[in-house]
Amino acid sequence: MKKSAILITCPKGLAPYLKDEVAGLGLPVIEESVSGVQTEGSLGDAMRLNLFLRTGHRVLLLLEDFRSEDAEGLYSGLVKINWEDYIPEDGYLCVTAHVENPSISDSRFANLRCKDAIVDRIRDKRGRRPDSGPLRDRTVVFLYWKGSRCSIYLDTSGEPLSKRGYRKIPGEAPMQETLAAALVMASGFEGSGNFLNPHFRNPHFINPMCGSGTLAIEAALLALKKAPGLLRSNFGFMHLKGFDRGLWEGLRTEAKKASEKTFKGRIIATDINPEAVSASKQNAKTAGIERLIEFAVCDYQDTPVPDAGEGENKGVIMLNPEYGMRMGRIKELEETYKGIGDFFKHKCMGYSGYIFTGNPELAKKVGLRAKRRIPFFNSNIECRLLEYELYLGSRSGK
Repeated sequence: MKKSAILITCPKGLAPYLKDEVAGLGLPVIEESVSGVQTEGSLGDAMRLNLFLRTGHRVLLLLEDFRSEDAEGLYSGLVKINWEDYIPEDGYLCVTAHVENPSISDSRFANLRCKDAIVDRIRDKRGRRPDSGPLRDRTVVFLYWKGSRCSIYLDTSGEPLSKRGYRKIPGEAPMQETLAAALVMASGFEGSGNFLNPHFRNPHFINPMCGSGTLAIEAALLALKKAPGLLRSNFGFMHLKGFDRGLWEGLRTEAKKASEKTFKGRIIATDINPEAVSASKQNAKTAGIERLIEFAVCDYQDTPVPDAGEGENKGVIMLNPEYGMRMGRIKELEETYKGIGDFFKHKCMGYSGYIFTGNPELAKKVGLRAKRRIPFFNSNIECRLLEYELYLGSRSGK
């Protein structure tokens, strides 16, 4: 397949990190939006993006742009595309869409007309038509229709890339893997060194209140330079006609060779809930990195914090406390946030401290001035990753 536009979607707030990832893979960044990055490349490039990206959700390969005012125009434009070259007549098709057109009151009707055009074309050319339905585990087509402009894409990811495949036990209110990866990136943690501070002496990652372990697991994957796509066995591109399995296996081999076996820092994940720690251990085992994370059941204030000797930049401590969305919890959480501030001041000197929260009022209870307030979204909740410099001694004494 020739080069084409590639749109990579992501949750709001993650585009700057996704842009850096795309550029790091040697592909051009043509455009950055609130929830995506556009590049260009071949189907092979799309496969590589699916394998290596940590913050992207869907890798969409553009097939055709055309104009349509209504559903009949949509059908007419779609039926001209050579779908028989991409989708097996004995395969399975899922259509997803984003529709903003005044002639369409229900986007499901646009999905239906899109599906009809595709299967009608394949039946006319091949004498058979693929099955269709809502499952994204095989061929997925994405329709973007805004005003009179229609863009039709092959969704080469299928299931979103946030579904790494390791979180078999999600726990309560789990953090999405792509968001967790972006938070780790924002902290500068790399395991073998820090891209914000190359003299990062002892790159530890400490994660009290670990929940289902997503932050710690993403930190371990990043530290090992392990491509998250290695954890998955199924992508949308695998179900397209002409799928080059040899190329794919070559990309996987490249990714495995780039991975490291270990790193010089420590990753410690704790939670007061034994069930959460048990789930974290199982998820880490599924991800193949359980040997690299030290788990413990304890209150966040009792989390082991390695003392690496004199000096600063010992590592990252990151907490994701509750935001207080449930009634009656605010007073209790005020004490928790104040306690986190005390924990930072008394046990975490020399580290970079981070709190991820969607409640700015509770964040004030920490009692420390944040150096940075980095915006993110956790689902529809506007959040901030608050960074605190935890100096050893006073700033003036340095």
